[in-house]
Amino acid sequence: MGNLTRFGMSLDDNLLKEFDNLIRDKKYQNRSEAIRDLIRAALIQSECEKDEAEIVGTVTLIYNHHEHESSEKLTSLQHVHHHQILSTMHIHLDHDNCLEVLAVRGKAKDVRHIADELIGQKGVRHGKLVTTLSGKNLK
Repeated sequence: MGNLTRFGMSLDDNLLKEFDNLIRDKKYQNRSEAIRDLIRAALIQSECEKDEAEIVGTVTLIYNHHEHESSEKLTSLQHVHHHQILSTMHIHLDHDNCLEVLAVRGKAKDVRHIADELIGQKGVRHGKLVTTLSGKNLK
């Protein structure tokens, strides 16, 4: 870590009370740690939105494996994108529904494209892409 800089902030009393409750609930040691995490999250999100950024993430899918060849189509797409899909985990939630979590890596535009293709498949009831940076440039 580099040099530390102290700075002041002005906040509405109610907002500060809610923030302090959040800090307590999330088990932060102090406000500075919580604020650092919020700043990092905003910077990471901003970087992940850049098309050429190298990112990692997960694609989470909930789908009905009985719907017209949904499992086969999802597997086929995963094979097409095998260079960006690092790993998958498949869980049978009940007789009809499956949870699939895919670890992905690549340029942000490519990862978003893969996630959109997977989430848009017939039979997928819910899908979500969560991204972050690989960690090498995080401060």
